[in-house]
Amino acid sequence: MVLHPFHTSVNRVFNKVEHAFEGTTGQRNIGNLLVIVFICGLTGIQLNRFNLLPEAVAALTPTNHLEAIELVFTALLAFEVLSLLFSLVYSVSISVGKQVEILSLVLLRDIFKEISKLHEPIVWDEMSHLMVDIGALALGSLVIFVILSFYYRQIEQKALRSDERDTATFIVIKRLIALLMMAGFLVILGINWWSSLFHGLPNKTFESFYTMLIFSDILIMLISMRYGSCYRVAFRNSAFAVATLVIRVALISPPLYSAIIGVCSALLVLGIRMAYNKYTPSGYQQQREDRRRTKCTEPN
Repeated sequence: MVLHPFHTSVNRVFNKVEHAFEGTTGQRNIGNLLVIVFICGLTGIQLNRFNLLPEAVAALTPTNHLEAIELVFTALLAFEVLSLLFSLVYSVSISVGKQVEILSLVLLRDIFKEISKLHEPIVWDEMSHLMVDIGALALGSLVIFVILSFYYRQIEQKALRSDERDTATFIVIKRLIALLMMAGFLVILGINWWSSLFHGLPNKTFESFYTMLIFSDILIMLISMRYGSCYRVAFRNSAFAVATLVIRVALISPPLYSAIIGVCSALLVLGIRMAYNKYTPSGYQQQREDRRRTKCTEPN
């Protein structure tokens, strides 16, 4: 099948970007970069504690070593977001699972963010006030991890039953959306880090990204209906967009509520997928789907 030159260009760019990040060499480079970020973070913090940094640099550098862990977790989350966008092209269900994965990592990062507010060395008098929040975040991330293990078992790989050209066009559209979202995420990342470092504003990178993700989920759902999406798929994709909204709420909530809402969002995603698998269309719905000559645009 011959593709339009624009489609070919989108596919070429996406494949190059995906290989750069998801390939063996790319994963190794990312791992090396995370190690460098962590070591540089610790080194910079220690130099600042010894008053060996220039005044301008020292003003931007923390003095608590635990903030180096928060820094490297944030860098890891940024790469996980890119992995999420790649999965968006191939499977809606997998990409939603990646969203929940990122949420669990955010909860773990927030533990170090809470501890980094304390003085070094850590003493119980200060730590005792944070134990409820830290316990909730740790337990919440663990429960989400367990829920995800059940969630991924519910996903079955099935072949698409739609026109070959339509399928290729839809994949190109999703790849274009993923590339635009990558560019948008990098802009969000740059603006938030600049505001955080030089203006002291809270870093809301992932909160802003999930807001963008809600709109992209809805856009992909609407585009998929051009290619004959059935009620079952339309409901699943709409419900997943609601789950993304719940995750967004979890990200802006206080630690205790963030953990509770995060677990609820994971349970919601699992429930949606299980209901999707068990749903049986009525005879009338099945006839409509047969007349459209397609059962689902995105079976996964």
